Amino acid sequence: MSLANFNPTIWSAKLFVNLRKALVAMDIVNTDYEGEIRSYGDRVKINEIGPISISNYAKYGTLTFAELTSAQKELIIDQAKSFSFKVDDIDKAQNNPKVMSSAMAQAAYDMADTIDQYIFGLYAQAGVTNTTYMGSSSSAISVSSGNVLLTLSFAGRYLTEKNVPTANRWMAISPWLHQKILLAEIGGVSASAIPKIETGSIVPGYVGQALGFSFYVSNNIQDSATSVSAIMAGNNSAISYAGQISTVKAVELESSFGEGVKGLYVYGSKVVRPDALAALHLTEAAG
Repeated sequence: MSLANFNPTIWSAKLFVNLRKALVAMDIVNTDYEGEIRSYGDRVKINEIGPISISNYAKYGTLTFAELTSAQKELIIDQAKSFSFKVDDIDKAQNNPKVMSSAMAQAAYDMADTIDQYIFGLYAQAGVTNTTYMGSSSSAISVSSGNVLLTLSFAGRYLTEKNVPTANRWMAISPWLHQKILLAEIGGVSASAIPKIETGSIVPGYVGQALGFSFYVSNNIQDSATSVSAIMAGNNSAISYAGQISTVKAVELESSFGEGVKGLYVYGSKVVRPDALAALHLTEAAG
């Protein structure tokens, strides 16, 4: 029986690997809490330690031990997406892994595209928003190759002023902004860049480093208004993401002499450190 030959563990693993390879936003988020989720509706509590007072000390002095303060945030797994497709002859597909692998790769790509759009839509939760220099949805900054360096440099400045670590800083940009950077000949960013390899896979969208940021190009950068790109920049600590393949299984189709494959993926994402995330509202200018 073809259903008996279908191994959900194997295909879940393949789907997960393919999904990670296609997910551009995966390199700008942290997945510190991913192992703590199991299903849709799960809530992961994230504890943060508050500041600790620093005091002067004199020899033989007496120390005062302050109580630790903390704040708690929740990462809610509130997104559930499914896929399903029909295989004319699943027995044949099992004997020819290319058929099934191609289908799973496509399912993973389309799922990753949906997740990317969701993560890039979190720009509204950014804590670094200086409208004078980085714009707003109603008053965007017009960017050309002549002022792109000045404009993007403000994001780095304001993150530094918020004491955001310089390590693991990133900026996600749209193709038109990438072109302006290329025309400005900002060193470190190129049309393709040297591929970035992590865990044996090429990081999608990576085009180089400049201004203290790793740059990633994506077609899923969201518009905060008509023709206004919501560019996100920050540190990997800003956004937490957790996703889990809930199930992948083969099913008999009652309406035809065939069998299908269906899968469910649940995930959630949250800006856990708003001060480590900047949002720039930019519109394209000539030149």
